[in-house]
Amino acid sequence: MTGMVGGCDVGSTTGKAVLIADGRIVGSAVIASLVDPEQTAKEALRAAGASVPGWAQGQRLDYLIGTGYGRNEVPFADENVSEITCHAVGAHWCNPSVRTIIDVGGQDVKAVGLNADGTVREFAMNDKCAAGTGRFFEAMSRILRVDLENFSDLSSRATRVIPITSQCSVFAETEVVSLIGKRHAASDIAAGVQAAVAKRIFSLVKRVGLEPVVTMTGGCAHNAGLVEAVSKVLRAEIVRVTVDPQIVGALGAAVLAERRWRGPRGQAGGRS
Repeated sequence: MTGMVGGCDVGSTTGKAVLIADGRIVGSAVIASLVDPEQTAKEALRAAGASVPGWAQGQRLDYLIGTGYGRNEVPFADENVSEITCHAVGAHWCNPSVRTIIDVGGQDVKAVGLNADGTVREFAMNDKCAAGTGRFFEAMSRILRVDLENFSDLSSRATRVIPITSQCSVFAETEVVSLIGKRHAASDIAAGVQAAVAKRIFSLVKRVGLEPVVTMTGGCAHNAGLVEAVSKVLRAEIVRVTVDPQIVGALGAAVLAERRWRGPRGQAGGRS
């Protein structure tokens, strides 16, 4: 390898790291976030490097970019870049045709419009309410007594969609408990949750302007029921990225790190 760079996305629920050498991904990892964001970054990078042949633990990267909500708490990063920019770069690296990104993270939801070169054209974020985020799905799964991984399967068995009308996360939880008390099927309630979140996403996408190709990033992109609900409400196909959608932000940070390290003339410039 002529050099190795990295990107680390320190999120509210998970830490993600991607290592790139010679323009290709050589290591990646997703771990549960720790209390200390700096320690989360260190552990994610350690896990990503564990599968890289010849990589010594603790070896210094040629360039590292941090992103995510905890990016300012990673003092050993050479640079910090917003997660919106990093998701744009990461999605564009996977598929240059992508023009709209829907990122459903642990504590927020973003819609990002891209230019043809992968730069951000426009973006919109949800308000401070947790409804529609990964935390929201965790709460709904807990109430319906299924694992988060099985929530999508539950909604796929629905015979009808029970509307969830509350826009607040707390009130939505109360509404779901009430629906359970009225003996509505858990699968129908789960389908209603998926549809309610999809509608919230639709309002964000409408603000940035829907342009194909559309993709979803973040951990909730693994939720097939949500992807289907979003596709239906947008009347657009959701194209999968070529990597784990959860690491797209870290991937974008690593791609940017390689650009910074190589410099404008494409030659390794090292740390400044």
